[in-house]
Amino acid sequence: MSHPILNDAAAKMKKAVDYTLHEFSAIHTGKATPAMVEGVMVEAYGSNLRLKECAAISTPDARMIQIQPWDAGLSKAIAKGIQEANLGFNPIVDGKLIRIPLPEMSRERRLEFVKTAHKLAEDGRVHVRNVRRDALEALKKAKPPEDEAKRLEKDIQTMTDKAIKDIGDHLAHKEKDLLAV
Repeated sequence: MSHPILNDAAAKMKKAVDYTLHEFSAIHTGKATPAMVEGVMVEAYGSNLRLKECAAISTPDARMIQIQPWDAGLSKAIAKGIQEANLGFNPIVDGKLIRIPLPEMSRERRLEFVKTAHKLAEDGRVHVRNVRRDALEALKKAKPPEDEAKRLEKDIQTMTDKAIKDIGDHLAHKEKDLLAV
């Protein structure tokens, strides 16, 4: 039996976990992924577009990102956008392709990224706990029968524990990726 307060809390917790995982994907582990550059803004056709809106992004190997603009005339604008994004990448325009070799990451840089991941995970956990607090307050206001209230409180805590565990599991995985050389 589901309850509107439970459904709302579940949706908000899922959003908090998904957002945290999305933020994790932006931290690069030294392994090339399209997510590292797809949000880069490119000046094209008189406006700003995300890189993923004007090019195909692939990773031919773990140390290389390859970008193929849908319009070859955008190559220089894409290279410029990547440099201006200050990601520490040095794009190479090669005819119709732009290649980005990934620099080797130092141990210090990896540890910085681990700290960033921990901070993002903590933000995610705080958000989940805030959702729990709001759900428990909504439950008090709804004044359901005591046995139902107890059951709903328990369900809310179970959802909270699961969301926090999900974030922790993903953090552990991300940290392992970051520290693997």
